[in-house]
Amino acid sequence: MSGHPHESGDGRCRCAWLGTWAGAADPLYRTYHDAEWGVAQRDPVRLFEMLTLEGAQAGLAWITILKKRANYGRAFEGFDVRRIARYTDADVERLMQDAGIVRNRLKITSTIDNARAWLALEAETGDVPAWLWSFVGGSPRQNAWRGMGEIPASTPESDAMSKALKKRGFRFVGSTICYAFMQATGMVNDHTVDCYRYAELSKR
Repeated sequence: MSGHPHESGDGRCRCAWLGTWAGAADPLYRTYHDAEWGVAQRDPVRLFEMLTLEGAQAGLAWITILKKRANYGRAFEGFDVRRIARYTDADVERLMQDAGIVRNRLKITSTIDNARAWLALEAETGDVPAWLWSFVGGSPRQNAWRGMGEIPASTPESDAMSKALKKRGFRFVGSTICYAFMQATGMVNDHTVDCYRYAELSKR
């Protein structure tokens, strides 16, 4: 995606995707961009939430998932991995009838499988967030993209994360999804340099 940040209302320049991506006019997008995207996240519940939502987004517009986010939190009990890991076939059928989420059986069952894989990874490493962050050396990687066209869809780091997650039984964790997850949780700062959030997040 190419282009330059644009000003909107408050005079602040923001990443170009706010003006070019599907659903960009929705205030949910600006709020997400301003308050969450690229902010370093180490809370395990929030990390599992974002891994789930990025997987659910595959093939869809991100605004679709943002609008369903609250429903996902309700349907999957606040993204409590221990509860989700105990879900049965009956829970899958219940979720398939829930119009508030993406009713894709593979995506639903992958969330359950991923919760079980998360618990196994926790037992293996003792600290899943630290393990995930290890793919960027433990601290946010500060990029310096001048335009959206420079931002990659995947990187060697996301390739490695994807491979390691798949090896441990995670699903819907291809390299592109993993890189979107890394962007969303602040493992990389992919705001373009003339977006006002770039400088703010670079200081952290």
